[in-house]
Amino acid sequence: MTAKRPTKRPTATRKTAAAKPKAAAKPKMEPRARTTGPRPAKTASRKTASKKTARPKPKPGLQEVVLAALADMKAVDVRAIDVRGFTDITDTMVVASGTSDRHVKSIADRVLQRCKEAGFRPFGMEGERDGEWVLLDLQDVVLHVMLPRVRQFYALEKLWEGGAAA
Repeated sequence: MTAKRPTKRPTATRKTAAAKPKAAAKPKMEPRARTTGPRPAKTASRKTASKKTARPKPKPGLQEVVLAALADMKAVDVRAIDVRGFTDITDTMVVASGTSDRHVKSIADRVLQRCKEAGFRPFGMEGERDGEWVLLDLQDVVLHVMLPRVRQFYALEKLWEGGAAA
């Protein structure tokens, strides 16, 4: 014996189109008067005004990359000197100290690494073997990383800040 399915119950009656109330007639708008002047600028639609456009972050400059890498490696007594008025070789000369020859080498290596990651190619690097004074030429920035005794002996800051460059 098979079980019988229950019969469908009658559903509520649907409203017919005739049963719907008619919407009130919209009043007609008067046409605009034409002007002879320039047209006003179009405003952005709601869709474009509500969307926030993602602006790409500005690429950090070479000097910012160098100074951030020096701060990251805890370089001592960092000075950035603007030498544009004195020489055409570079725009900025950065002088920093390290606590030991190994620290000087690692500071220079980290700055070189960060600059390459940021897309800046160095011209050259000198003195990394000894580690007393490492010079890193980055085109617009020249970096000198020295031991404190070497920095005191050569006194590059006095040379470039004092205007004695001739």
